[in-house]
Amino acid sequence: MTTFVLIPGACHGAWCFDDLAATLRGHGHGVLAYTLTGVAERAHLAHAGVNLDTHITDVLAAVAADTDDNHLVLVGHSYGGMVITGVADRIPDRVDALVFLDALVPRDGESCWQLVNDEERQWYLEVDESGYGVPPMPFFDDRASAHPLASFLQRIRLTGDLNRFRRRDFVYALKWPGESPLRPSYERVRDDPSWNVHELDGAHNLMRDNPDDLVRILLDAAQS
Repeated sequence: MTTFVLIPGACHGAWCFDDLAATLRGHGHGVLAYTLTGVAERAHLAHAGVNLDTHITDVLAAVAADTDDNHLVLVGHSYGGMVITGVADRIPDRVDALVFLDALVPRDGESCWQLVNDEERQWYLEVDESGYGVPPMPFFDDRASAHPLASFLQRIRLTGDLNRFRRRDFVYALKWPGESPLRPSYERVRDDPSWNVHELDGAHNLMRDNPDDLVRILLDAAQS
């Protein structure tokens, strides 16, 4: 049995994985879906100091408390790619595989801000009255909340690269309405033979738009 650790993207909570988590559990796997500090149902914990390190620590603590499994598959959606990269770097002995679900793939010293396009960066700058919350897009789920700006700006610090893990998958959504801010990450790994790269018919929320193909990819990634 594998334990899938599911990390949402900006402004979203673990609820965005509800259907996916139920399907994976139906296949006999464990699932830990986690809402990051300062976001969604944990929005009351938001403050100016919540950053990428906060979110990495969130997941490390949740994994330590909820599972002793050493066969973890980390799945990060969008911004969640930053988080799973940091988590994997800190507990490499427990991580078997990583799946970047239309997500950022950072290298040491890079931030979310650096990896996305100008359109995405403009959204980050449209902070709310708090001065540190990036408001959800109008088309986001009603449960979405502002996202801590500092988590987009902080550079990740890594001690190793992703090649030490058995398997790395990148799942790219083909139906962005314009230029995808995840395209630079996709192009970073697309031609690397050590990665498994998938292009799926669907918009950014592939959990909703193409759940069947996504489940197939995740189950395959879990096979040792």
